[in-house]
Amino acid sequence: MTYTQLGLSAVVIAVLIDVIGLRTRMMTRKVFWVSYLIIFAFQLITNGVLTGFRIVRYAGDYIIGSTTPVDSAPPFIGDGRLIFAPVEDLLFGFALVLITLSTWVWLGRCGIQRTPKSGPPRWLK
Repeated sequence: MTYTQLGLSAVVIAVLIDVIGLRTRMMTRKVFWVSYLIIFAFQLITNGVLTGFRIVRYAGDYIIGSTTPVDSAPPFIGDGRLIFAPVEDLLFGFALVLITLSTWVWLGRCGIQRTPKSGPPRWLK
């Protein structure tokens, strides 16, 4: 299975978990997209540093585009890359953020939070 297929599968699974499994429908909320935009910017920076300095390398046979050899520097933009990193990394980032926020909202709806909601930890009382 390629990195692209895994990335697309992660997005589909995350959306199904959000819409059908947890029923939080996070993608319909403005707060989700604002949160994702903030995380997206930092993901681009982090991915750019890790792949630009070749700390992390990707085999071109498993990602979109990428005719760049593994031992040479990847392009900044183009050839299936955005700020040095494969565009598939953005798919995994989206799935991670969606599942995390959906789970957080679902746990809150289930009442799995401490009361009172603010103040010192229970063990300090």
